Amino acid sequence: MIFEIDKFKKRLLYRSQYRGTKEMDKLIGSFVKDKINTFNKEELIELEKFLEIDDDNLYKFYNNQISQIDQNDNKILNLFKDYIYK
Repeated sequence: MIFEIDKFKKRLLYRSQYRGTKEMDKLIGSFVKDKINTFNKEELIELEKFLEIDDDNLYKFYNNQISQIDQNDNKILNLFKDYIYK
C-alpha cells in the first residue's frame, strides 16, 4: 500500500479540529494547522498518536497542571507544550 501523505494530512487536520470540546478543537486544530506541513512521515505518525490523547490530559499538560503524559519524549508533545495559541 502506498502511503498517501496528502490524504493522511487531511485526515489528521480534520481529527484535530473535531475532538469533542470546543476549546480543544480550536487549540489543537490551530496547532496542527500551523505545524502539519513541517512534519515528515514519521512525525505525522507521531502526530496521529498525539491526537489519540484525551482532551482533558492535553489541556492539563498544556496549562502545566500535569508535567507528563504517557508519551514522554514525544517531539509533538514538546512542540504542543511550547505552542502559543493565536
